[in-house]
Amino acid sequence: MNERETLKQWVEESNYIVFFGGAGVSTESNIPDFRSTDGLYNQTYAYPPETILSHTFYMRKTEEFYRFYRDKMLYTDAKPNKAHLALAKLEEEGKVRAVITQNIDGLHQQAGSKEVLELHGSVLRNYCMKCGKAADLNELIRHMNESPDGVPRCDCGGIFKPDVVLYEEGLDSSIISRSVHHIAKADMLIIGGTSLAVYPAAGLIDYFNGKHLVLINRDATARDTHADLVIREPIGQVLGEFLE
Repeated sequence: MNERETLKQWVEESNYIVFFGGAGVSTESNIPDFRSTDGLYNQTYAYPPETILSHTFYMRKTEEFYRFYRDKMLYTDAKPNKAHLALAKLEEEGKVRAVITQNIDGLHQQAGSKEVLELHGSVLRNYCMKCGKAADLNELIRHMNESPDGVPRCDCGGIFKPDVVLYEEGLDSSIISRSVHHIAKADMLIIGGTSLAVYPAAGLIDYFNGKHLVLINRDATARDTHADLVIREPIGQVLGEFLE
């Protein structure tokens, strides 16, 4: 059996599949990956992206933060690709029990997945730091457009903050515990589109004690030797076969 046939057989045999995904899942929806050659880390700005996307920078240089955030983090036209759609279908069939994602684009939910654990939050949710009022992405963009300096301000005068985990901020403990719960119960863990370089998120996979650990990523990762199956192909092509 080749790699894809093995994957199909294992999916058929499994009853509690958890998917753990990163930026590579969304690159096929034309959302650039942070670390690829044309990724955000290799583009020229006055500050490195890790600095701009930090809590300190957001608080001190909010205007510059939002200039970068609007240019590089918001992809309002992005649509779910075959990977997102396949995972939603497998959840509907009772195979996939949870999608744990490091992405902040909301594409898994747009594809129809219900149990989505967003480790790093979502650009679709925003809240005023002064009064706590919530704003969706369209509302945030409207406030940006209406603001002379591009900083989205609430009617109360406070500034909106995206519900994304910035550098220096901690992950949501309830999301972490739910992720650990699912991974520990899984009989199959599929890891896709991630270099497994970002901690503490990448450390979650250590809670897996199930039967099949599958890695789908175009580049080698530090965990390849731990996997039962490694597929070095674009994840949309691999998972897309489950849509047929």
